Amino acid sequence: MSGIAHDLSRRLADRAEAVCRHYLSNGRREGRYWLVGDIRNTPGRSLFVRLHTSAKGPAGKWTDAATGEHGDLLDIIRGSLGLLDFADAAKEARTFLSLPHPEPEPSAPRRCVTSAPPGSVEAARRLFAMSQPLAGTLAETYLRRRGITLLHGTGNLRFHPRCYYKPDDGPTETWPAMIAAVTDLSGRITGVHRTWLAPDGSDKAPVTTPRKAMGDLLGSTVRIGEPDSVMAAGEGIETMLSLRQVLPDIPIMPALSAAHLAAILFPPSLRRLYIVRDNDPAGDAARDTLIERANAGGIEAIPLSPALGDFNEDLQRLGFDVLRTGVRVQLAPEDVARFMSLAP
Repeated sequence: MSGIAHDLSRRLADRAEAVCRHYLSNGRREGRYWLVGDIRNTPGRSLFVRLHTSAKGPAGKWTDAATGEHGDLLDIIRGSLGLLDFADAAKEARTFLSLPHPEPEPSAPRRCVTSAPPGSVEAARRLFAMSQPLAGTLAETYLRRRGITLLHGTGNLRFHPRCYYKPDDGPTETWPAMIAAVTDLSGRITGVHRTWLAPDGSDKAPVTTPRKAMGDLLGSTVRIGEPDSVMAAGEGIETMLSLRQVLPDIPIMPALSAAHLAAILFPPSLRRLYIVRDNDPAGDAARDTLIERANAGGIEAIPLSPALGDFNEDLQRLGFDVLRTGVRVQLAPEDVARFMSLAP
């Protein structure tokens, strides 16, 4: 980048939000980012511009999640106006920088609403109630991009288009998120798990901690399918839904972490538990603890191990057929016939 371009980009970055409001007027601010459809100012949420310098990078840098394009605010000016030459973009940038700074937009009057304590069970229940069913949302897009297409019985998974995210080093942001209800044995919601997503649902959001839980999780799980005599439990939602691609009718219990997996409560009807372990030391420890607890309660415990790091990695990198074959040889014979389609 030339000295002139570098200087203009630096000065524009100091007014990143004003640049976005002027040249990307069809977008909107969400947290520390400006979201819009593309560099040509098309309405949408695919392109996001960083408005403040942070550990993730300088202000003014942008990425289009749909195309992989990226650049700075000079590129925004050039693309939004359809300019071809750098000289024209530089001239426009100098004109913009000579304009007076706009007054900040007035804040909307605050409504008096009784709020639940952050992180509480009540706050978790409110968030789930405000979310919408999974079908047709960015959360469904996210799961399908990970190879997860069988989504029947996933009523405990929902979507929120603007879920609050509080980073450690800045103001609260909003991102789309997959919301999972964590329930106890009676089906009562005791917490939720949030997976913040990229604006187009292609991946997790570009934040430091894209997954967080709130509420009272100990002993509870995200329950998908009705409790039965045979069930499967594991850590991640995507991992367990990947298992369900090859065992469509088995009830599953994502516990969200190794520590919580080791402490899950068993439904009274449970007689055989498949323990889906992640391929790491924490997964091994959770498996061993859960086997001991299950056996003490008269429940047969059978570990299911992935070929790679977890079953979603197996599904994405090795494919459906390899995942199905790997799972099949680990099942009790009667469960092959009960839960697994033998058709090619």
